[in-house]
Amino acid sequence: MYIKTMMRCASIALVSALVAAAASQVQSENNCASLPSQADLKSALAAATSAETSGLNNQMWGTIVDRDGTVCAVAFTGNDRGAQWPGSRVISAQKANTANAFSLDYSSNSGGSGQAAGLALSTANLYSAVQPGGSLYGLQASNPVNPFVAYQGPSSQYGTAQDPMVGFKIGGVNVFGGGLALYNSRHQIIGAIGVSGDTSCADHDIAWRTRHALGLDFLSGVGGVSGDAARPDNIVYDIKPNPNGGTGVSAGGYGHPMCANTADPKTLPAVQ
Repeated sequence: MYIKTMMRCASIALVSALVAAAASQVQSENNCASLPSQADLKSALAAATSAETSGLNNQMWGTIVDRDGTVCAVAFTGNDRGAQWPGSRVISAQKANTANAFSLDYSSNSGGSGQAAGLALSTANLYSAVQPGGSLYGLQASNPVNPFVAYQGPSSQYGTAQDPMVGFKIGGVNVFGGGLALYNSRHQIIGAIGVSGDTSCADHDIAWRTRHALGLDFLSGVGGVSGDAARPDNIVYDIKPNPNGGTGVSAGGYGHPMCANTADPKTLPAVQ
């Protein structure tokens, strides 16, 4: 019995050491100084949530990452961390990571390759391409969330300036609405924002309004797939039923399903 107890204690100690080592390995230098503070994110997210009339009228989580995918700020809009879906904290970070990971600016253009004006892709733009038979099928499993970063530290700090995700790379790929790249006044991508807590359509709209309030939507002239130059990475609702059954078909290849109480995407503010 004594030996079993000692072995159990040793196993727990080993696991704890591995968790600490894994977490420390992903901690990184960051470029958060050029991005909004936690207080700024919380204020803009709360205002955007209050202004949104679509969806379920839920409270929200929001996360900002820098260009390397390091978490810079996490916030929520409710009275406490339980006032919005607990699972949406990590989803918001996952969305921010995705929008940053698959968006570009003009610096991508060199040697005859790249995007001359950049290419902004919201997480909503990725939905159809990752469905079975789609050109990006499997993308959602390509960069898994780091569970050590997602769930380390005391829960009491979640959504505060001391959120344990801050300063670490979260990873993850999310392919429904709520993630948008952040572009500064020089049309350079400097990171991304992710929002979660309501329908995926409302998440997109609230993320859009939050980015606009933060003044990091300088996408005028940046390439996109929405077909709307004033909103290049906007959500697209062009999925039609598949006559053969299964997943619906997006006419342009970048469509997103409509949700409960969906708003008109053209009513969102035009980018700067």
